[in-house]
Amino acid sequence: MLRGLGNDARTAAQALATMPTATKAAALRAAAAAIREDAARILAANAQDIAAAEGNGLSGAMLDRLRLDPARVEAMAVGVDAVAGLRDPVGGVIDRSERPNGLALSRVRVPIGVIGIIYESRPNVTADAGALAVMAGNAAILRGGSEAIRSNRAIHAAMARGLASAGLPEGAVQLIPTTDRAAVGDMLRADGMIDLIVPRGGKSLVARVQAEARVPVLAHLDGLNHSYVDRAADPTMAEAVVVNAKLRRTGVCGATETLLIDRGYADPLPILSGLIAAGCELRGDAEVRALHPAILEANDDDWDTEYLDAILSVKLVDGVDDAIAHIAAHGSHHTDAILTEDAATAEHFLARVDSAIVMWNASTQFADGGEFGLGAEIGIATGRLHARGPVALEGLTTYKWIVRGTGQTRP
Repeated sequence: MLRGLGNDARTAAQALATMPTATKAAALRAAAAAIREDAARILAANAQDIAAAEGNGLSGAMLDRLRLDPARVEAMAVGVDAVAGLRDPVGGVIDRSERPNGLALSRVRVPIGVIGIIYESRPNVTADAGALAVMAGNAAILRGGSEAIRSNRAIHAAMARGLASAGLPEGAVQLIPTTDRAAVGDMLRADGMIDLIVPRGGKSLVARVQAEARVPVLAHLDGLNHSYVDRAADPTMAEAVVVNAKLRRTGVCGATETLLIDRGYADPLPILSGLIAAGCELRGDAEVRALHPAILEANDDDWDTEYLDAILSVKLVDGVDDAIAHIAAHGSHHTDAILTEDAATAEHFLARVDSAIVMWNASTQFADGGEFGLGAEIGIATGRLHARGPVALEGLTTYKWIVRGTGQTRP
């Protein structure tokens, strides 16, 4: 099965690599229109997935990621439309130079080829990943989780119909039809058939991909994010931002999981009370628990836990450097934020925290490709190679050197 999908994807990738921007954009707009036309069918399929997931005891965070409603389906279509309107990276010149011998060199962006995306729960990834791959000139092979199989099939069917109506090859975006876990292993061993694997899911999925892959991997690890309230933070802003950073959507990778508060901050109680009143369980050491009777005792694992739930660990620190040290010891290099009115302290934090996204006076929930103006994202990369942060169009390209000469020979 995978060999057939791979051959179709390779053929499609060759066509997409040189396809005009206008053709790709028109195809994506047709795919967005098809998602809107099929909204009722997509929601019905998702309702079946939700019912099955609830019966299987799926966690609240995973259910939130899985659940679709009319607004989320429309957001998928808007995201695909947005990708269609982005600047096409393919053919873009990264830099140019000329050698003393007259050779003219340039580095030009080109598609990666065939991208395999392995993901859990979030059915919107079917639309986001497919759209980004196509606009960047790549073919995509998608393998979603079994908990979202009906939703993924419905979304893919709509997208495939829209893309085909605009003349794109059938192999441009393909969905592996089986939920058999062996299909994941087949993808990971498909060297020469798949050029890049992008895992998007929990630690166990990413760990398996990294351990077994014989194909290059663009890893998207957990979002163990921190919000640090500096002594110079504005109290009103701090309370609003922290509550949003934790509770806007607890199941997304941009949610804050640990709150750090400077011991020099005047009064942490309003922030803690605001979180508790909004339904958040707080965990801290004895010093933090002394601030509010509802705070539970934290254990050593809490500082290294991505809750993806209405739970937050809280720690008091001795200033910005202590906060930076805690983040370095316990963070996942995803997204970390400082709240302060002291510009020098903020710049120190921004420079010293080694995360893919570092923020000043903003909610970590903004860690999202759409919010960064990228239209959509295939995930947030926390490594240091190739792409970092929200991976969108440029992250799905590589480059080649083009050398133009006038008959030069090497002595």
